[in-house]
Amino acid sequence: MALARQLRLLSLATRLLLAPQRDLTSRGPDEPLPVVRIPRGLQRRQEQRQSGQRSPLRPVLVRPGPLLISARRPELNQPARQTLGRWEAAPLVSRGWKHRRARQDYFSIERAQHEAPALRNLSSKGSFADLGLEPRVLSALQEAAPEVVRPTTVQSSTIPPLLRGRHILCAAETGSGKTLGYMLPLLQRLLGQPSLYTSRIPAPRGLVLVPSRELAEQVRAVAQPLGSSLGLRVQELGGGHGMSRVRLQLSKHPPAEVLVATPGALWKALKGQLISLAQLSFLVLDEVDTLLDESFLELVDYILEKSHIAEGPADLKDPFNPKAQLVLVGATFPEGVGQLLSKVASLDSLTTITSSKLHCIMPHVKQTFMRLKGAEKVTELVQILKQHDRAHRTGSTGTVLVFCNSSSTVNWLGYILDDHKIQHLRLQGQMPASMRAGIFQSFQKGSRDILLCTDIASRGLDSTQVELVINYDFPLTLQDYIHRAGRVGRVGSEVPGTVISFVTHPWDVSLVQKIELAARRRRSLPGLGSSVSEPLHQETL
Repeated sequence: MALARQLRLLSLATRLLLAPQRDLTSRGPDEPLPVVRIPRGLQRRQEQRQSGQRSPLRPVLVRPGPLLISARRPELNQPARQTLGRWEAAPLVSRGWKHRRARQDYFSIERAQHEAPALRNLSSKGSFADLGLEPRVLSALQEAAPEVVRPTTVQSSTIPPLLRGRHILCAAETGSGKTLGYMLPLLQRLLGQPSLYTSRIPAPRGLVLVPSRELAEQVRAVAQPLGSSLGLRVQELGGGHGMSRVRLQLSKHPPAEVLVATPGALWKALKGQLISLAQLSFLVLDEVDTLLDESFLELVDYILEKSHIAEGPADLKDPFNPKAQLVLVGATFPEGVGQLLSKVASLDSLTTITSSKLHCIMPHVKQTFMRLKGAEKVTELVQILKQHDRAHRTGSTGTVLVFCNSSSTVNWLGYILDDHKIQHLRLQGQMPASMRAGIFQSFQKGSRDILLCTDIASRGLDSTQVELVINYDFPLTLQDYIHRAGRVGRVGSEVPGTVISFVTHPWDVSLVQKIELAARRRRSLPGLGSSVSEPLHQETL
């Protein structure tokens, strides 16, 4: 009896399993059955898993138009009109560049505009006369630089507060006209004060401190024509020489009202009591982030101790007790600079003028990054330079700057270019002062189209004729990259700028990834947010 019951239950269960499944809910005769859809992404992964294929890159379908990022692999292009959200993942071209299989890959940050940001928002009605400059200074400017018609954004923002006696911290991108922005107020201030020179040693009333001899030559070249028209003498005091040469430089000419000097040379002159800063009325630290670096900080501290910095505009009005108005100028202000600046002056006494493009990828310069093996760099460089030479022969092109990270690489690379009959100049810090003098000026005047150099040519030097910058060695920091790239696309440049960077080492790739991510997100480069960005008085260009 029990066996018969078990057989009946087994038969019933078998019929239920073999019968077609029916919806237990009541449905009409025409109502369709529900359809279960598998997500397309899951279905694709299942198909790839079954076929054993590797997941390919997801194609990015965009309509034709200008690109912000163009890559060798089109699926990684980014259209110019696309903006990534703050938390949206960015498909970086350089993400896998630390692997050797990424060699020969490349991408470019395309040119988003044709003119420099410093000129973009200028009004056609703006003029230097509107900024408060005296007619004598305006005449001197017209005579010395007739091509300068309108002030740049930086000049329009810095000149008025300087004329009011404010201490200024000007943080703006390279090539935006900062030199003329502080030089015109300096000369006008000296015109308005009598000279009280009674000392037996030179006592300049205006001092511009710069980190390199080449930059000192350039600033002197800008100031001297202006000073000559106004009856103010300008003198340069360069480094790289002994005390006897410094003494000769100061005694060779009559005492100057404006001195352009490097920290080392001025330190020697002060130590030897060959010069006095007691009459100083205007003090400029140009490329202040470099001057406050460890290599110069001790020298600059000593110079500032010998200077009498005014507490505020009221201290500048007594002609018989001169105090110095302070101007700090730079294109990069990394984190921690605020602590160093606090040794120079109270941050609350500074009017900080910052550019909206500070620490940003320049939108008017095309920048290409090439992932290469170390042994491939020479071949690639020679090919680029020969292409440029052919273009120069057939049309009007600009000059080329090739940056290396060491003096030995500059010399070694120069021998290779000599073997290929490529004419060039070399500039590096280990050259004797007699050999180094005038090399950059010769390059500016067009004696050669190619200059091999280290970073001594990346800070502040005017290079309006440079069309191409090649980073043969990728810079060691993002600050160095900004300064090198700033040699092209400057105010007054007649040729469009391009930067080509060879990327070789894993640490190079790390910096490139930060640059690419900042470009894709349209943000400033990371790690360069200065702690001096929020003082008491702040203006944004």
